[in-house]
Amino acid sequence: MSESQLTGAEALILMLEKIGIEIIFGIPGGSAIPLYDAMYKVRKNMKFVLARHEQNAAHMADGYARATGKPAAVLVTSGPGATNTVTGIMTAHMDSIPMIVITGQSVRAMLGKGGFQEADIFNLTMPIVKHSYLMKNANDLPRVMREAYHIATTGRPGPVLIDVPKDVGTDLCTVSLDGDLDLPGYNPKPRSFSTETLDKIAAALAKSKRPVIIAGHGAALANADKALREFAEFMQIPVASTLLGKGVFPDSHPLSLEGLGMHGTAYANRALVECDLMIAVGARLDDRILGVPSMFCRNAVKIHIDIDDAEFGKLVQLDIRCHGDAKEVLEELQPRLQKGDTAEWLETLAGYKKKWPLSYSRRGGMHPPQVIDALTKLTGGRAIVATDVGQHQMWAWQFYKCDRPWKFISSGGAGTMGFGLPAALGAQFGRPDDLVVAIVGDGGFQMTMSELATAAIHKLPVKVFIMNNHYLGMVRQWQDMFYDERYSGVDLEGNPDFVQLAKAYGILGLNLKRMADIPKVLKRALEHPGPVVVNVEVAKHAEVYPMVPPGKPLEETVLEHPKRKKGRPRKTAAKTAAKV
Repeated sequence: MSESQLTGAEALILMLEKIGIEIIFGIPGGSAIPLYDAMYKVRKNMKFVLARHEQNAAHMADGYARATGKPAAVLVTSGPGATNTVTGIMTAHMDSIPMIVITGQSVRAMLGKGGFQEADIFNLTMPIVKHSYLMKNANDLPRVMREAYHIATTGRPGPVLIDVPKDVGTDLCTVSLDGDLDLPGYNPKPRSFSTETLDKIAAALAKSKRPVIIAGHGAALANADKALREFAEFMQIPVASTLLGKGVFPDSHPLSLEGLGMHGTAYANRALVECDLMIAVGARLDDRILGVPSMFCRNAVKIHIDIDDAEFGKLVQLDIRCHGDAKEVLEELQPRLQKGDTAEWLETLAGYKKKWPLSYSRRGGMHPPQVIDALTKLTGGRAIVATDVGQHQMWAWQFYKCDRPWKFISSGGAGTMGFGLPAALGAQFGRPDDLVVAIVGDGGFQMTMSELATAAIHKLPVKVFIMNNHYLGMVRQWQDMFYDERYSGVDLEGNPDFVQLAKAYGILGLNLKRMADIPKVLKRALEHPGPVVVNVEVAKHAEVYPMVPPGKPLEETVLEHPKRKKGRPRKTAAKTAAKV
């Protein structure tokens, strides 16, 4: 078939392959039939995965992108098909994940007239996409597909939406598929920092005695892990990581403080309280990190390196702003650096690590960190771990030790329950030879568990560990701590038998109910060649600590339930340790 005989839908599918899309996740419907018919006729090498829900299709594309660094496509129909993707689009947008979402739409003559399954997805998604298109002419499709890929993957990545009316898909596309971009208003500006800014940062670092680096997701997106490690090691500066920055600086490194913020380590939070300089590399500095923004690093020089200048000064008043790609900034900063003297500071922090180590209860039943600890040991920290959202997410962040970027996949900004399973499947599609583990809660898992069908059909060897406490655990913890134990709407009475559910899909299901069985059950699950669901019966009232209570500064990091036993790293205690 020559290019002059292509329909708009056929041109779109061929363009997806031309721009490098390797996989499409989606569900068809009336307005998208021309697109699916075109996929049947002209698709060559792209893989198509039929999801069980459009939200899951978006989450799978998200997990694929996080595991590979490459965008995938989502292809759904109009109306509810399109609106079902909104949660997945928002999740990707808040975490800067590239994705191309293609939605079918009513024919052009019916736009705005309330036709069957019409939804104004262009305007509905405007705040949660990097850019969007409503197609009116089939001849625009080749150009738009190139632009969509370029926009999604350059600068700060993000999702791009293309809304395609049904008759645009059936019209002929009479232009070449090799057109140029037409984006005069788009300039991702990967480099706009000056040598003067680099000199200021180097001078501030040279004077600092108690510096701290915050490593964020932007450092991973920029592939800045090597440059970050060289910077930290040369300057001997400790590094705290955000949730999505996990692995960009090795957890096992002596300079690592691991996570910071609401459920970060007590020693990372104390370091930020006492530091005299904070340098954030590709971190949004959001509310979950800051505690009380006005008190965050209040006695420190605050430096922020980010590719998106819209992030500067949103919640924290900065002393030095550096707008640029994290890897490029760190590499150009390196020859300007002069070593400071941080030996006493590192000794102080080593004392805090001994005083406030990550720990968990071993009483009252099995606790998720015991299982996650064992997973770290059995996998050597080399697995790709995708989590859902809730208590288990925080335990996975704390206790699954990760030394490389792109190995920990989680919904950060949106905090999307149901993300874990489909994201793990997307990651497995992208990394077929890697071990992929999903750590989920019984609440979030039930929101998207229909994708067990996808795991079974495609024989994806994802290992799913359900931390089953029969509660919406994080909400219950807050109700326990701050609402006088008024447990409202959190009891998951009626949970299914997850092992039997797995078997209904033709998947191996295992129960884990005793601490003594942890090594045996985990080993069996990890060695099984296909997908596995493990129902882990954990203590119903287990709680995640450390914790910074909402509305409190990092100084008030709580180590244990304040009603039962006080345990927080107070300022006086920290000062005493610092003098030793």
